[in-house]
Amino acid sequence: MQSKDETSVESNEHTALKCVIDIDTSTAPAAEQFDLYRSWHANLVDITLLREKFKAFAARERVWQLGNLVLLSVSYPGTGYRRRWSNKKNPVFDHWCLTVPRRLVVGTEVVGRLRWRCLAVPHEDESEDDGFLSLLLPRDFAFSQPFDLAIRPEMAAFIADYILLLHRSLPDRTERDVEYITTATTSLLAACITPSRNQIFEAEGPIDAVIMARANKIIAEQLSDPDLSPDKLCRALNVSRSRLYRIFEPAGGISSYIRRQRLLRTRDILSDDIDKRSISAIAEEWGFMDASAFSRTFRREFGMTPKVAREMGWRRLKHLRTAPEQAPVNVGSLPLNALLMKNYLAGHFNSTF
Repeated sequence: MQSKDETSVESNEHTALKCVIDIDTSTAPAAEQFDLYRSWHANLVDITLLREKFKAFAARERVWQLGNLVLLSVSYPGTGYRRRWSNKKNPVFDHWCLTVPRRLVVGTEVVGRLRWRCLAVPHEDESEDDGFLSLLLPRDFAFSQPFDLAIRPEMAAFIADYILLLHRSLPDRTERDVEYITTATTSLLAACITPSRNQIFEAEGPIDAVIMARANKIIAEQLSDPDLSPDKLCRALNVSRSRLYRIFEPAGGISSYIRRQRLLRTRDILSDDIDKRSISAIAEEWGFMDASAFSRTFRREFGMTPKVAREMGWRRLKHLRTAPEQAPVNVGSLPLNALLMKNYLAGHFNSTF
């Protein structure tokens, strides 16, 4: 006789993988459809039409959550309007975005070249396609250069092909497959994406990748330890200072990497409306003893002061949470903005989704 846990696992293995968001513009009047489409990405990019007058803008967006990765499919076939999009001046998210444009030519799909950018830095581009696929990755993915990636042309084509194949395979996948898809995708992209200014010899790459993974685990476990230092890491990893510094050079150096992780932790705590401690007390907990210096460093990293980050985080959290007397929110009805924020808050707060 099977236990409840065994029955749950078996059921999960046969549950078809479903997209968590499936929305289209058909619910809006024709003249308002583009504005509705633009609102889906309001916290990610600013989108404008280079031709103002249009009869309609039929678009559909579907999103799949694959662990900490998000695959986005957007189609607006035959709209014929050239669009300009740019990253937000005060970004909420700092994900990597790998995008594959798609066009229909005489009924045949033609795939464009892979585009990539970090949502946290200024970027502007134009496009006139029939849709696109985007894979959104955490900014700290694969110890990459903070704001830029160096992808060889042949690897860019390979990644574009993989994203297309991944998208086409999703109808045949189950919820149980998500763990394996995430692991396989992360490993493949880590092998294809090399940090900018990466001077590591190709032969040492796999070994250094293991060292970085071990270092990241130690840093995560000991982040609140005031004695956490490059020297302590070297002893724990049994590597020289020069090698550790070289491995983390693309991330701005080991000290910068640790400082950024601590800043990210303070940002998480500031977004928690349950934690009422002062900003200076939170900063001190994570090794920032000088409140003024912390505020300057925080603003340089995230483009806003800790006070503003706290206010924005609390407002956003209050908006996303469902009041006890309300029915649970249907994730399938949420726009991409809310899904990414939900992922960001996952593990830190008990929101109702």
